[in-house]
Amino acid sequence: MDKYNAEGYPDPTAAEALGNLEREEKAKSHRPCVFICSPFAGDIKINLENARKYLRFAVDKGAIPFAPHLLYPQVMDDHDPDERKLGLFFGMVWLRKCNELWVFGSHISSGMRTEIDKATKHRMTIRYFTENCKEVQKI
Repeated sequence: MDKYNAEGYPDPTAAEALGNLEREEKAKSHRPCVFICSPFAGDIKINLENARKYLRFAVDKGAIPFAPHLLYPQVMDDHDPDERKLGLFFGMVWLRKCNELWVFGSHISSGMRTEIDKATKHRMTIRYFTENCKEVQKI
């Protein structure tokens, strides 16, 4: 932001006003990063379909979603304890980079519980949704 007027004199008032306008415009276009928290283990086929649905829901709501259980199982073996542990660690790193945690479904798996506990510890916004993407107070 240029802090000088056309004649080269300092103009902090105009610079501040223009800076405020820029910040307001950025805020209008801000999309929060959200971490999608839903079951993976169990009926993996259904759980992956649901995770894709939840990801799409977040996109439609104006968020930038991240669902590690859609990404890491493509390249890591969830049945290998070391790789599962590594994948969960990767997810925790990404969780801390997100603005909010969105929890989907009425069943809270152990992996989901770990994510919720981490988000709670770091005072992140946690939002709860049903399997049909209806927001609820808490599951």
